[in-house]
Amino acid sequence: MQSDDINILDHQLAYQGFFKLERYHLRHRLFNGNWSQPLTRELFERGHAAAVLPYDPDRDEVILIEQFRVGAIHSGANAWLTEIVAGIIEPGETAEAVVRREAIEESGCPLQQLEPICDYFVSPGGTSECISLFCGRVDATHAGGIHGRIDEGEDIRVFTVPFIEAQTMINDGRINSASPIMAIQWLSLNRDRLKTLWL
Repeated sequence: MQSDDINILDHQLAYQGFFKLERYHLRHRLFNGNWSQPLTRELFERGHAAAVLPYDPDRDEVILIEQFRVGAIHSGANAWLTEIVAGIIEPGETAEAVVRREAIEESGCPLQQLEPICDYFVSPGGTSECISLFCGRVDATHAGGIHGRIDEGEDIRVFTVPFIEAQTMINDGRINSASPIMAIQWLSLNRDRLKTLWL
């Protein structure tokens, strides 16, 4: 986007597939008021997403999911990551609508109440993606099993853990992606308030 502080000299579509890659040749305003030298930057465009940590305050449990992630295959670690419910925001869809839909598709548990946590950029040095993060009240009594949309190749294992165990999973590295780490840490700061609000 052109602005008084950003001068786009050239913009090209470098690749178009399921996602797209754009190449920008630009200058931007420096802190001293001058202009930067011309820079070339690639930008990975995958849209925006929303994610929710399903939390049952009655049982003091969270619902987590495990699924294969291609981005982790070269990490030297397990490519099946422990995550929270999430999905891409489609045109005309709100972030809240996404997490309500995905909670059913990915965990089989409808959200009863929803608490916004934050919106954050995933990796702004190379992608425009922003995630809207929530915590949602659920009844986790019957949570579990395999879920996901077969037509999208999803194979999602759903399980519950006590909140204290979820914190331990961050500390020992079993949870190693951003959204669940942020959501669980937020819940550690807001758990007492949510219990009062939701019980």
